[in-house]
Amino acid sequence: MLGFSKRSQKKSSKNPLEIFDQYEQSTPSHQNAINALPGWNCAFPPELNLAAGSLPLYADDRIDWALQTFGSIDGKTVLEVGPLEGMHTYMLHHRGAAEIDAIEANRLCFLRCLVTKQILRIDNASFMLGDIQSWLTEREKVYDLTIASGVLYHMADPGEFLRLLAKRSDAVFIWTHFVLEEAMPKEDLRWLPFSGKIETKMIDDVPVRYYERSYHHANTNASFCGGMKDRHFWMHRDDILLLLRTFGFNHIDIRDQDLNHPGGPSFSLLARKAPVNPDEK
Repeated sequence: MLGFSKRSQKKSSKNPLEIFDQYEQSTPSHQNAINALPGWNCAFPPELNLAAGSLPLYADDRIDWALQTFGSIDGKTVLEVGPLEGMHTYMLHHRGAAEIDAIEANRLCFLRCLVTKQILRIDNASFMLGDIQSWLTEREKVYDLTIASGVLYHMADPGEFLRLLAKRSDAVFIWTHFVLEEAMPKEDLRWLPFSGKIETKMIDDVPVRYYERSYHHANTNASFCGGMKDRHFWMHRDDILLLLRTFGFNHIDIRDQDLNHPGGPSFSLLARKAPVNPDEK
């Protein structure tokens, strides 16, 4: 007897050439890295011939407008909140930002960002996984520009987010949905995800309205890119602008306001702490 049990004999009868599921057998490629992660939302530049998502955010005209309005970011420091899959980061990289801190809370989105960084060679960006509110609270760094596209309306405390952001940035670009009752009558289907509860919260002694909303289990999909908590709040359009001005952003440019957006009214804005008197520059 050599001490082999029937169980060990059964194991040894398996095909010794079997490849374990966690290994990739095909020729190494960028496409393999993309395929290894589910839920892609964004497309890659077409010249790369890579299949991922469908959104062409590598050439987003909202970011083009923000950078044109802000001016050159060559040599500037940029904070990007919620980079999704790194395509806006790619645009910032090409415009010459000296340093990009890109903070993503969604684990799968973060991993997809790392794949994008590798494929598009975004060498001036640091992608980090975690909560942006903690990042803004615990660090003293002030950025020349913050990009927060598709972020504010996912927040559990959007007013506090704006307050913290104002302490850490001299200019902010925001694309967001908002509430505007005259654009959404009571029978509007876009109200369906809202609970009907409206809270008033004081942010630096400024009363702002919070409209409670739910994702209704959309977070179970691998492509989900919403907020960290199901209970999140939209802000009223007027309250967003009021808070930004209260926090020192005295020059606000608004673009592409769309009151008929199927997801809810939306706009882009660039808010800057510009000198009141140009001679102060």
